[in-house]
Amino acid sequence: MKNPSLSRRQWLGATTAAAGGYILSRPYRLSAALSDVAETKHFWYRGAPDGPYIDSQRDHKAFGFGNGKLFLSEDNAKTWRHSAEFAEADNLTWSCLLKNGNILFATRERLFLSTDNLKTHREIIVKNRDGSDYRPHQPVNPKLPGWYFHTLDGEHCFEVNGREILVWGNYCNVVGGAVPVNIYYSTDSGETVKLAYSFGRNPKFQEKGAAPSAPPLGDPTNPLLCRHVHGVSYNPAENAFYACTGDIDRGHGNECHWLRGTYDAKADAWSWKVIVSVNSNSRFKCGGINFVDGRCYWISDANGPKVGPEHDRGVFSCAPADIADTSKHTLLFNPKFESANLLIQDGVMLATHCAPASTYANGIIYSPDMGKTWVQYDLKEFGPRSGCRIHRKNSDGWFRLDLRKGWIDRAEVMFIKPKP
Repeated sequence: MKNPSLSRRQWLGATTAAAGGYILSRPYRLSAALSDVAETKHFWYRGAPDGPYIDSQRDHKAFGFGNGKLFLSEDNAKTWRHSAEFAEADNLTWSCLLKNGNILFATRERLFLSTDNLKTHREIIVKNRDGSDYRPHQPVNPKLPGWYFHTLDGEHCFEVNGREILVWGNYCNVVGGAVPVNIYYSTDSGETVKLAYSFGRNPKFQEKGAAPSAPPLGDPTNPLLCRHVHGVSYNPAENAFYACTGDIDRGHGNECHWLRGTYDAKADAWSWKVIVSVNSNSRFKCGGINFVDGRCYWISDANGPKVGPEHDRGVFSCAPADIADTSKHTLLFNPKFESANLLIQDGVMLATHCAPASTYANGIIYSPDMGKTWVQYDLKEFGPRSGCRIHRKNSDGWFRLDLRKGWIDRAEVMFIKPKP
């Protein structure tokens, strides 16, 4: 399998536009990259085809960016029929393909929407709960405006009473500058984006050198603090959303929380309840919350000082009503390493290692049968990488996930296809 990062560097100097879409100049042909597939006993895997960085996918569509342009594919990144100039393309941090065809995408602190396959796009200003504009803060360093919309998880669209609702929280305050921590939502395919929840003002994540008159970042009315959101998911059996956050107690209280939220569509209002608040050596410091047949699943990112011989890690499951009661949790598998990414689809459970905390270079945690059996693979050819932002399978059967240097800096994209 050829080095995916080499393909990416080659592409930066070898792309060209063509009538009717976007193709690649010789000798870096998409067909060659698509045939570059390796395998394990349980799945096939490959790097991304040469071309745009594939940031998100849904069904047969893929959204990508690179070289100052945005791209939309309608055949799972084999060709890129639609494109648009976008000067801030290299600063994209998040995107989402909506059910009706809209594309919502974000730079570090700005949000944009295209409703016509990238022919046009416009900026979307987030709304506060009172309907006023929610504007990003003015950063001390313009190059560090904060990551307002970037996520750790990959799936954010949920069918709620016959309507698609988009809900996500920002994974932030790692690189890019200090930023408030929020949960966002849209009920109209990205035409309007609002705040569903805002966390309080964490003294450890404020702008250094800010003017005394500059308001601190975060909701002044909320005492609940966190560093960032690890994930938001929806349980249709309860008609309720669940969110989990990180990171540790930095002297101002626990930052790891689980929240349960319900949405009143008629009132366009949210009600949130804190289920649990804990320190960092806990199974509740986690990510990858999934609901299958009404049951809750997640994977632990526990770290920090140990309480006992081992950290409280693993893939856990329980009834939603028992989330706060550890005695009623079932440990399905313990990978022994930190992980905050898990996606379940069609009985396949796919999770990843946090590379800086693992002896694996690029660790993949995999169950083909809803947790009855487990394997771990080290796909070393990609180098030291942490997989995150796992997307559901496209119409060709491939999961998509980011590969990050460390656990946050963008590197490559990888695809995994389960074997029958």
